[in-house]
Amino acid sequence: MSVRSYNPSVRVGNWNEDTCLEEDMVKDFLEKKEKGELLIQKASNLRSTILKPSDLSVTVDGFVHFGDTVVIMNEAAADQVRTQPGVEPRQANVLSVNMSETKMHETMRFEGTCTASASKSLNPCVRNTFVIAPAQDGIPPGSPLTYGQHFRLCTLPGVGGNLVLQSDRVSFHASAEKSRKQLISFVDEVQSPYLTEWRILCFNPQIRMESEGLPVPANQRIIFNHCKSNEDLCVVSGMSVRTPFGREYEVVAHTDLDSHRAEKDVNHWIIKTGEPAQPTTLAKTLPVGDQQ
Repeated sequence: MSVRSYNPSVRVGNWNEDTCLEEDMVKDFLEKKEKGELLIQKASNLRSTILKPSDLSVTVDGFVHFGDTVVIMNEAAADQVRTQPGVEPRQANVLSVNMSETKMHETMRFEGTCTASASKSLNPCVRNTFVIAPAQDGIPPGSPLTYGQHFRLCTLPGVGGNLVLQSDRVSFHASAEKSRKQLISFVDEVQSPYLTEWRILCFNPQIRMESEGLPVPANQRIIFNHCKSNEDLCVVSGMSVRTPFGREYEVVAHTDLDSHRAEKDVNHWIIKTGEPAQPTTLAKTLPVGDQQ
């Protein structure tokens, strides 16, 4: 193996050819930089777009409605004692969309099949804000979502790609990367509509049947259930996956029950909506004699 002992400035060998090649490389680099075509520029632009803050729907009656833009959040672990050496207690996290580094360099929006994870960054942005969409036709926007009613969870249009959350039973070819449990992902082409249908179950299993048909409350604990497999949305506390945005919790479809046959806190989710603006107190703006 020969080692190059001289640089083009020494003018030994094909020094003129080496000089021209280096000049061409510099020219190509500067042209791509001016046009914003460098891979690092594309990735930076996409990250700044995906992480752009988004607005959540404001619920006046305290319930979730079709067409609402929401965040799906899992609270921090109730037991803060370490169960395994070197494993930190689970922090509060939100369901988020991921895309491979290669695709991030080629496009400026979520597209194709994207993986899901639970991010510790709780601020609403494009990658963790979703739309509650009806699974059947004829449901007008603004109608309240009820317990047991089938619906779809979609990403935002535009940069979000309008993808749909999908899951199917574990198979030899499809399973979660770390835990090997039932995989969930966001897809743009729905092959089987039933795979994309979800429902909300009451948090308290003792009154679950009685709550069927009642409106789903916002900002309260619920169970996020997959209709076909009857598995619940679950965050795997002890396993993290590598994403373009850092290490995040793995999210799967798996019902984790305790000794009382009730779902553990890894299956507890909150559909977060925006908080209504605080009304201005009229009494503060009126003279003292007019406050009655």
